[in-house]
Amino acid sequence: MENEFLEVMSQQTDEQLIKILTVEREKYNPLAIEAAESEIKKRNIDTSDFEQIREKVVVEKEQMEKVNSNVVGSGIRFVNFLIDFIVWLILAFIVSFVIELFIQPTDQGMISLIGYILIFGTFIAYYAIMEIKFQKTIGKFVTKTRVIKMNGEKPTNGDIIIRTFCRLIPFDRLSFLFVKNGIHDYLSKTNVIKDSAE
Repeated sequence: MENEFLEVMSQQTDEQLIKILTVEREKYNPLAIEAAESEIKKRNIDTSDFEQIREKVVVEKEQMEKVNSNVVGSGIRFVNFLIDFIVWLILAFIVSFVIELFIQPTDQGMISLIGYILIFGTFIAYYAIMEIKFQKTIGKFVTKTRVIKMNGEKPTNGDIIIRTFCRLIPFDRLSFLFVKNGIHDYLSKTNVIKDSAE
């Protein structure tokens, strides 16, 4: 009888095979382990690197568990949202007041266009600048939380930009009622954790 896992294991990377045979061995069916060992032999992978890769995977797993244990709940996220919403409204009001001092459009369409640009521009600028510079917004300063990547590292500017634009997805704010991480966290591969967590 042919091992049904041979095809599956043949599609795994070398590192995935090593992870299966070391750190995650207890999660797999004995036939899957047999297929992984067979694939390792077939690829002639040097098993002397197993311990180094196993240690690396264990460290990554511990880091992920630490991050996951410090992810804040929906209540704190809602407080962050309220504070940031108020700050954003104040910021948008100040910017619109300054713009009105210099520009006096008479066309109703132009007024609407400027209004939309102002609303989205201040929203994007507020979240992007604050989270790129500080890993937190005013709301996160108040609740002592910050944004990190899911693996615990500091997010790149690109991660924050993706996170910021994903906030514009309809129902993103409601996603926190159903899951611990919202849509913009999931798509940008980021989390919000307690600030004291390293």
